Amino acid sequence: MGEGLDMLLLALYGGSLVFLFLYSLVQFQLTLLYLFKKQHSKCTAALSTFPTVTVQLPLYNEKYVVERLLTAVGALKYPKEKLQILVLDDSTDETVNLVATNVKALEEAGLTIEHVRRQTRQGYKAGALQDALSKSTGEFICIFDADFVPNSDFLQKALPYFAHKDIGVVQTRWGHLNKDYSWLTRLQAFGLDAHFTVEQGARNSGGHFINFNGTAGIWRKETILSAGGWHHDTLTEDLDLSYRAQLKGWQFVYVENLAVPAELPVTMPALKSQQYRWTKGAAETARKHLKNVLASSKSWSTKWLATFHLLNSSVFLAVLLAALLSVPVMVIREDYPGLQAWFAASSVFKASLLILGLFYFTAERKLYAQSKNIFTFPLRFLLFLTMSLGLSLHNSVAVLEGLSGRKTPFVRTPKFNLDTTTTSSWRQRHYQLSRLSWVTWAEGVLCLYFAGAVVMAFWSGDFGFLAYHVLLCLGFGLVFGYSLRHHR
Repeated sequence: MGEGLDMLLLALYGGSLVFLFLYSLVQFQLTLLYLFKKQHSKCTAALSTFPTVTVQLPLYNEKYVVERLLTAVGALKYPKEKLQILVLDDSTDETVNLVATNVKALEEAGLTIEHVRRQTRQGYKAGALQDALSKSTGEFICIFDADFVPNSDFLQKALPYFAHKDIGVVQTRWGHLNKDYSWLTRLQAFGLDAHFTVEQGARNSGGHFINFNGTAGIWRKETILSAGGWHHDTLTEDLDLSYRAQLKGWQFVYVENLAVPAELPVTMPALKSQQYRWTKGAAETARKHLKNVLASSKSWSTKWLATFHLLNSSVFLAVLLAALLSVPVMVIREDYPGLQAWFAASSVFKASLLILGLFYFTAERKLYAQSKNIFTFPLRFLLFLTMSLGLSLHNSVAVLEGLSGRKTPFVRTPKFNLDTTTTSSWRQRHYQLSRLSWVTWAEGVLCLYFAGAVVMAFWSGDFGFLAYHVLLCLGFGLVFGYSLRHHR
């Protein structure tokens, strides 16, 4: 390689490491906030009055879980005259008939419930939620996705947190119905638990931007209207509306000790569809709101945290770029003895792993302090990192599409409602699978690429990147292999 190209590669590699280190510093700041910031409860002891509530249930082809959802919502302990249930059903399969049957039964039980059908799926979930606003009679709007199963006392426990008129949203923690179904669900729970303890808790206690997570939360209807309603120009309508509402001055409350269990994706294609929607939507929301956040009157600390909140998915770009460039960097670094101090300094960024380890360990200790599994944390953390590395190409493509403004349709995540106490297979549940994309095959190529880097390390005797390249090879290999296996 020419010296100019070498310097460009080194600059890009160093820039990726710097971005990852800054991201880890944000995670460290959130961990300290979570551990040491005093939590101020804004909850009264119990509901003194019962405000009107509309429960909205957005659905699209959820034949395996819709009855479970409607049974749970129908069992909510709340005065019937104060409760309205809207089933926002955009389905095109037998879900429609299942909903109709269950809605009729709940009506006969005395509930105010309506089966809402639209002419088209315009705007997807956001479009359905916006369409339902004019039909919603409640002062508060509670939203549950199809894979969530709220406890009967959810409204009575969550509504008291609207202690002041300026509180626009109460968001609760996601629990897990099928955490122990497979290694894939365990690793997803591992990542989500950190978001729903350390990240959401720290941002909220510090008075910084947080987000409504799309489900298992309650909005004050006035908040939605004053912030401009639901928009469908991003794939994360929840994050978009959250920022618009908070920029308008509305306060959000996060309640960690109130959890709503939900089903985790059990196949790699399902996980990828969810990750694609989240990462691309976050990038689209950053493109839409980051400038407004930086121009706002919020404190610099809040702006700093919001920047990395909105650019959170862009971490995958830095991960992928650093991974791809690590191989040529390994080859050329001996050609530049004058830069050996720079190469040595770059190892400081390994501290990022320690910081991330603390971030995730804090969440594990908070939720599972009495579990013996806490002693297996290092292994689970390593597996989580490996899977995250393997998903970096898939998620980077989604981020680039989001930042560039390329529009794609909302792709639902299949839910299966499997019996977690048996070996019940998701293969017995029929969903039409999309064709394998070029990204999946590229993941296989990257597995071979980093396998070659491992061989090169033994051939050259340079083992500085060996552990890193082994993890990358395993990560891309696992994601590629499970994508093929689960697609069959």
